[in-house]
Parts: sequence; structure tokens; C-alpha cells
Amino acid sequence: MIKPPLILLFTLVASMLSAQNIIEENTAWRKKQNAEFRDSTQSPLKDIDRKNFDSLAFYPINETFYIIASVTQTPDSVPFKMKTSTDRLADYRQWGIAHFEIDSQKFDLPVYQNLRLLSLPNYKDYLFIPFTDLTNGEETYGAGRYVEATLPEGDTLLIDFNKAYNPYCAYNDKYSCPIPPKENHLGIEIKAGELVFEKH
Repeated sequence: MIKPPLILLFTLVASMLSAQNIIEENTAWRKKQNAEFRDSTQSPLKDIDRKNFDSLAFYPINETFYIIASVTQTPDSVPFKMKTSTDRLADYRQWGIAHFEIDSQKFDLPVYQNLRLLSLPNYKDYLFIPFTDLTNGEETYGAGRYVEATLPEGDTLLIDFNKAYNPYCAYNDKYSCPIPPKENHLGIEIKAGELVFEKH
């Protein structure tokens, strides 16, 4: 029996640990999401929907959609008004552009900062990534989904599409939600994160 090189063993172990960490982290995130949706003080659900709520629906956790992207920052970007699901216009600026590959396809995805939230200490590192993809209107919410990220220290950015979630207006039309800009469309099926909400 030929033993694999030691470096290969280390690589395999590191990969297994990474996959396990992704599963554990996302399992905890989903548990938190469901807890918030059950809580009447935090839930975006209408009372009639929350009454019978058990759990949000998600794709299986998939490490393919756990992305370490390279980034090009855009410090001179001009603030703009992002359209929402209502007449409200939200103030954002493009923080940068994330570059990554999924299934050998290359993507450039704009990343934003909410100008109002920038003034709040808890959100100084907060990045907002709205997006649409080829699952919208079928398996996922038709208007697109959101994923969040944290301001990186270097030139790479973690984007975990397993944590993609629906805007609150997917559950309740009283909310005003940013609409993903057209440049934030991904021409691929992002089969990760939250599925379309089925009312009970």
C-alpha cells in the first residue's frame, strides 16, 4: 500500500476541518434566524404567519458557495440612491467590487455600504451585498436576496452565500427593502441560503 505524501494528508485534514466549520457556523446562523422569526419583538412575519411558524426553508449547506473573493476597493465612488420596494430611496455608496469564480465562471459583484448605518458604531464594519441570480422567482424570492460581509483588513473578502437571506418585504409588505441593482445580477443558480418563503 502506497502512503500519500504528508503534505497531501495535511491538505485533506485542513479541507475537512474547513467544511465542518462552515457547516457548524451556518447551522448556528440558521438557528438564530429561526429564533428571531419566532420572537414577536423581532420577527418580520405577520402575526398570522408567525402563529404557525416553525422554520425558514434553506438549501443544503454547500461549501462551493463559501467564497473567498479578491476585492478592488472604490474609495472615490459617488454616493447614490438605491431603489427600494417602496417610494423610499436609500443612501448607499459602492465600497468595492468582489471578484470570484463559481464552477469556473468568473463574476464581479459590487459591494455596498449604507451611509446611514456608517454612523452607528455597531455597523462601521458592515458591508451589504444585494444580488439576483437564476433561481429567483422559482426556488428563491423573485426580487433577489441579500448577503452581508464584514470589512476586511486585507485584499480578500469572505462572502458566504449559505447565509443569503430574503428581504423583509418577502414576508410583510409593510417593509421597504432595497432592490438589487442590475449590476448585482449573477448569471448562475446560487443554490445556497434561504429559499422562497411559503406562507402557512
